[in-house]
Order: sequence, then C-alpha cells, then structure tokens
Amino acid sequence: MGPALYDWLDFLFNLNLIETWGWRILGGLRITVEVVLISCLLGFALAYPICLARQSRNPVLSKLSLSYVTYFRGTPLLCQLYLVYYGAGEIRPFLTDLGLWWFFREAFYCSIFAFTLNTAAYQSEILRGALASVPRGQFEAARSLGLSPYRIARHVVWPQALLIALRPLGNELISMIKASALTAIVTLPDLMGITRIIFAHSFEFTVYLYCAIIYLAMTEGIRRLWNRIERFMSQHLALARAGGAFGTTPLAGTEAALEKPIIPSASHG
Repeated sequence: MGPALYDWLDFLFNLNLIETWGWRILGGLRITVEVVLISCLLGFALAYPICLARQSRNPVLSKLSLSYVTYFRGTPLLCQLYLVYYGAGEIRPFLTDLGLWWFFREAFYCSIFAFTLNTAAYQSEILRGALASVPRGQFEAARSLGLSPYRIARHVVWPQALLIALRPLGNELISMIKASALTAIVTLPDLMGITRIIFAHSFEFTVYLYCAIIYLAMTEGIRRLWNRIERFMSQHLALARAGGAFGTTPLAGTEAALEKPIIPSASHG
C-alpha cells in the first residue's frame, strides 16, 4: 500500500510539472478571466437594447432582434467563433479599408467579439423574461400615482426584474466560463490552450486534471458568490420596501402604495 500510495500522490501532485509550467498556467487563466468578464459585461450592455427591441411595437425592430436572438441561440458557439476568426480572413481587404483588420487578426479580440454576440442573445432573453415576471398591476399603479417612466423603471421595475434575472445571469456566466475553453481551438493561449501546449511538450496527463480543477474552482466560486449577492439583494429590496411602507425612504407614499412584489427564493435550484 505504501509504495502504491506514494506513486498515486506523485502522479496527482507533480511538483516538477507545476514548477516548470505553473506561471504559464496562471497566464492562461488570466486570459480566460479577461475573455469571460469582458464578453459578459459587453454582452449585458448589448442585451438591454436587444431586450427593448424585442418588446418594441415597431415590427422592424422586433423582427430584427428576434432574428438575432434566434441565430445566436440556435447555432453552436464554436461555429460562431469559426465564422468570426476564419471568416474575417476572407474579407481582409474590406476590413483593412475600414481599419479593423488589427482587431480581427487577433484571436483574443475575435474570441471576445464572438462571445459577446453570443451571450448578448442569451442575456437579452433573460432580461425579457425577468421584465415579463414583474406584475403588470405595478406598472398601472405607478402610472396612477404620477410617476415618470424613468422613476417607474428605476424604482419599481428594474429592482425586481434584476433580482429575478440574477440567478439566470449567474448561470450564463458559469456557462461562459466553461465555453471559454473553445477559444483554444483558434490558437488563443487561454487556460485550455496553455494546457494543450503543456501536454504537447511534457505528455503529462495530469495537466488536464489540474485544468479541470481550476475550471471547477472558478465555477463553484462564482456559484457561491452569486448566492451571497442574491441573498443581499433580496434583503436590501425587502428592507427598502418595508422602509417605504413606514415613510422612511424618499419614495414613501408612492411605492408604498404599490402592490407587494413577489421575491423569489435565494436558495439554489
């Protein structure tokens, strides 16, 4: 048992591999985090106008946004990434004339571009569903109290809609972390890309185990952080609503008169 256990520990904790390639793994992890965070933030900024366009009474805006969402949700992310990265080379003269070739020749920027377009489609549907979950009676009550559309959106609709959308947005962030491994296919030296390079040089299978553990740590960390944020926002919104009922908030006498919103449970699942 002793030698066998030692061999297994030596296999799992390959100190020589970590010492030789550890900094490269951390560098790949940094690129992964950058791609995911930038894409999700830009995607969220793009998702809001897409969400509004989906709800617009203008048939052109509504159909264009529906087509966008249908395409990016209905096709594989890998296909979209290929179209951006390899397709850009097919129109290089056009992109050069526009002064955009510097952007599309880099795998890092192409990955962010493709991931942003993809996650924007998913996040727009999350926001649209969250807005639809806010009871219509609250809109009507707010209008009857003379609140402006801006105040209705800021103080009545979006606090509840964002709370409803928080968990699906967290799931989308976790999905993007796992999907970021696809960027290695377009030569980006992210966490998975560096892992493939290390394996090609060392033939040490444990590097894939380390890679999987890092991805697991990221997703589990995000899940736990998101649960804390969701609990905090639920309590904050409940306190604000209670304060309004007792006249201790700036909107006392207005939102206090609105019907009490239903706040979903903060527990996982």
